[in-house]
Amino acid sequence: MRFLRFSFALLLAVSCSRNSDFVNPVTKPLLEAVYASGTVVSESEYQAFSQVDGYIAAKLVKDGDAVKKGDPLYIIEADQQSARYRIARENYALAKQNFSDDSPVLMELKASLKTAQTKMQHDSVNLVRFTNLITKQATTQAEYDRAKLVFEQSKNDYLLMLSRYRKMHSQLQAELINAENQYRIARDESDRYTIRSQVDGVVFKTMKEQGELIRRTEAVAVLGSDKTFYLQLNVDELDIHRVKVNQQVLVKIDAYPQHIFKAEVMRIYPLVDSRQQSLRVDAKLLEALPGMFSGLALEANIVIRQTEQALVIPKSALLPGDSVIIRSGSGEKKIRIIRGASTLDEVEVVDGLTASSELKIKP
Repeated sequence: MRFLRFSFALLLAVSCSRNSDFVNPVTKPLLEAVYASGTVVSESEYQAFSQVDGYIAAKLVKDGDAVKKGDPLYIIEADQQSARYRIARENYALAKQNFSDDSPVLMELKASLKTAQTKMQHDSVNLVRFTNLITKQATTQAEYDRAKLVFEQSKNDYLLMLSRYRKMHSQLQAELINAENQYRIARDESDRYTIRSQVDGVVFKTMKEQGELIRRTEAVAVLGSDKTFYLQLNVDELDIHRVKVNQQVLVKIDAYPQHIFKAEVMRIYPLVDSRQQSLRVDAKLLEALPGMFSGLALEANIVIRQTEQALVIPKSALLPGDSVIIRSGSGEKKIRIIRGASTLDEVEVVDGLTASSELKIKP
């Protein structure tokens, strides 16, 4: 276990009184902790990627800009896509016009249908008149048959025109629906050519400039929250079994060397990073950072146990087998102790020594 020694009283090295090569154990607060390194990470931080191939037509943000969810970051253009979108938009506008109330096609058919209907109504009235006349024997059968034939022809013309109108109406409606679907598909495809923010926050970094070529799945920016940050820690696999959720974390961030930040373990990831032989542990900060900077380097102590009054000795006095050499009235002798927590330089003695014991230390 590695232990980070901060410059504050709780973590000072053992200040033992010395007498030649002998020292006395010291009673003092002792902090047992697991060392971790890591970085400050913005909440909701992510990389924005391109979903299409093309070139950057417009860069709408720069590093440090505040953004809202949905705000455009980059606009990408590709000649084929632009042509498809333009054609789909024009076809939709034409289909919409053809199916509207003032559509030239439908208005012409409506006029022809109205004419056919008027003629049919006129011929119907004329047929009724001839029917009355034939009843009174005031006209010939030939005249009546001629009136009836004209009405039947007018009726058939009207029904034919009505059928044409309905067929054209259905056809134009189907063309509008199809054109609208094609336009929606082209528009959705075109939306992929606009990269938008997925969070309310800040642009930490942009990777592309206007005019540059870009490929599908290529990162263009890093974004995240500018208000909430957490710590992404790397813990050695030999120490991970000692780390638990809700344990206190004392943090020293390189950018703020005069301040010790407090945090709390909130998540332990079970996958080992084979390159570093470490595991990821996330901790939430319990206080705000002075600035909105993501990626700041840090070192941390995950507090495993804290004892207010511990009897500690230098590690240089400890021999193999948890034994030490003490000086007594009859000379030097070797005894075993029961050890507790240990840091980089100190060992807690649970049993076997007192504050007045004199320990021999290694030269």
